Amino acid sequence: MNETVSMIVALVTGIVLGVFFFGGLWFTVKKAVVSKIPALWIFLSFILRISITLLGFYIIGVKNWQHLLLCLLGFIASRFVVIHFTKALDAKQVHLKKEETHGA
Repeated sequence: MNETVSMIVALVTGIVLGVFFFGGLWFTVKKAVVSKIPALWIFLSFILRISITLLGFYIIGVKNWQHLLLCLLGFIASRFVVIHFTKALDAKQVHLKKEETHGA
């Protein structure tokens, strides 16, 4: 039972790391487009996102390779979830901007 719980924790940790990494990437791109110093946004975001993600993988992977593999699986799966939700958010923002221009 204890091994099952640790495997679930590894999978959930991978999902959280993936949401942080890919959600942070989406947020960075949105902010960098309107920023006066986009290179700084992109560089600092990359350093922060990769550092936290690698630390998380390291902590999970120290136990054994199965936990590392489950963490990676959760990380990859979360990529598709973040893409789905960010597409929906972007489509909603585009729709709202079109309504604002047509209403005036």
